[in-house]
Amino acid sequence: DLAGFAVGVVDRDAVIDGSMIAEGDAVIGVASSGLHSNGYSLVRKVIFEQLAMTVDDKLPEFRGSVADELLRPTRIYAKTLQNLQKSFALKGIVHITGGGLLENIPRILPKSSKAVLHEGSWERPAIFDFLQREAGIADEEMHRVFNNGLGLVLIVPEAQSEEILGRLEGLGETAWRVGRIERRRDTDASVEIAAS
Repeated sequence: DLAGFAVGVVDRDAVIDGSMIAEGDAVIGVASSGLHSNGYSLVRKVIFEQLAMTVDDKLPEFRGSVADELLRPTRIYAKTLQNLQKSFALKGIVHITGGGLLENIPRILPKSSKAVLHEGSWERPAIFDFLQREAGIADEEMHRVFNNGLGLVLIVPEAQSEEILGRLEGLGETAWRVGRIERRRDTDASVEIAAS
């Protein structure tokens, strides 16, 4: 195994902690490059145990091998974020890691807010469809384990959302408006994924 980490320093007044998130803010999703190193215990079980595939096998709906898909590098969004922060009021930034959409997004939301995402408003890479189909994984579990195509989620003022999407495109990113922030009642989940 190979592991690494990084340590950074930020001025206290420059910390984006989600405290400015408000009802009506837009939720923008930036594309992942695939699995992003999350959910591999389940992936190994499905691909190597249930399907008895090898790393050299070709995946039916992919151009490459199992190894190509599983070793696809995780996207790093640092330069994109640095560019956006120079011009826009980013209220929340979430890197979608272990815990998927359902467990990562709530980490930055005020208790009075929920993120309502619209399923189908972003492109989900074929690896996620393949895993869900072959293993019979429920939608909620997919959203709890995997990024499902969104490697980074931004919470931004609605008034800046289109300009931010344009900037992201100009930076070579694939991004979508995937939802909005709404008022959360005590009985509501922090993240709702609504059918489109």
